[in-house]
Amino acid sequence: MQIQQNISLKPYNTFGINVQAQYFATINHINDLPQLAAFANAHNNLPLTILGGGSNILFTKNYAGVIFKNNLQGNTLMAEDDNYYYVKSAAGENWHQFVLYCLQHNYAGVENLSLIPGNIGASPMQNIGAYGVEIKNIFHQLEAWHINDQAMVTFNQADCRFGYRESVFKHQYKGQFVITSVTFKLLKKPVFNTSYGAIQQELDKMGVTEISIQNISQAVINIRQGKLPDPAVIGNAGSFFKNPTIPASRFNQLKKQFENIVGYATGNDMVKVAAGWLIEHCGPTPGTSWKGYRQGDAGCNKTQALVLVNYANAKGSEVYDLSTQILQSVQNTFGIALEREVNIM
Repeated sequence: MQIQQNISLKPYNTFGINVQAQYFATINHINDLPQLAAFANAHNNLPLTILGGGSNILFTKNYAGVIFKNNLQGNTLMAEDDNYYYVKSAAGENWHQFVLYCLQHNYAGVENLSLIPGNIGASPMQNIGAYGVEIKNIFHQLEAWHINDQAMVTFNQADCRFGYRESVFKHQYKGQFVITSVTFKLLKKPVFNTSYGAIQQELDKMGVTEISIQNISQAVINIRQGKLPDPAVIGNAGSFFKNPTIPASRFNQLKKQFENIVGYATGNDMVKVAAGWLIEHCGPTPGTSWKGYRQGDAGCNKTQALVLVNYANAKGSEVYDLSTQILQSVQNTFGIALEREVNIM
């Protein structure tokens, strides 16, 4: 494993923020892992960060530590039973490429998660989700390397403590493990989920008369491409904020004042409110909108207000400052506290 010094992280984060890592190395094989703690310990216990696809991170300054780029590769059908395929994917695999691999083999369950940026290793960490499906719905187990103990540990679903864009790896075990692989439990007989968002509308537009996991995936791709910017064209990390969940009674109060406010009942008398709608319907000054707003090279996307963007050479601190202004604006207008989904470094 080659360890480099003072490496630009611009190619390794989808925001395209140009900061430097003091040390940088790529993990290509599990045998590289024992060198992680050894190197950090030999350099005064420098902080370690494991980087996957770089699609859920905002660097606000140079990183004084060691960045390890997880590049572990491979997909394997481990087992099957009457109802499921158990497919193991290495943490460095690209998420959307894994979805396409599953579609090719008719492994059902991931089609609603098409075109989500990032790698396999981050999927359980964030409990990624879209269009009515989350990782916890298809998760079987994962393997992770404990950096200090230098031992491999297996986590089942209960161990991961999945929540909305949450897992144990974001809190209790943050920075302690390197996820090396994830095994998914995928359906042999598809259960089509087309009720969320505009999937059915897009299927109708496509002229689909017989639903399949392949055309659901294509519908999701069409929808996402229509409203989300391509990180290869304009720097972004997808949804920057979480959709907040509030009591149904509070939502009903807001609906009296803002009749078009968008929310979805989640059970237990709670409603998940569309953060994009909230951001779009307030702004830097009264009567304006954050949607399409630009402050230097940092901005709010023109078609989806939930996405913050780097138009060219924005600093991470500038994107962060813009997000802080948006948080305060939403709080002042609706009395709702948004949370950032993106990891701030």
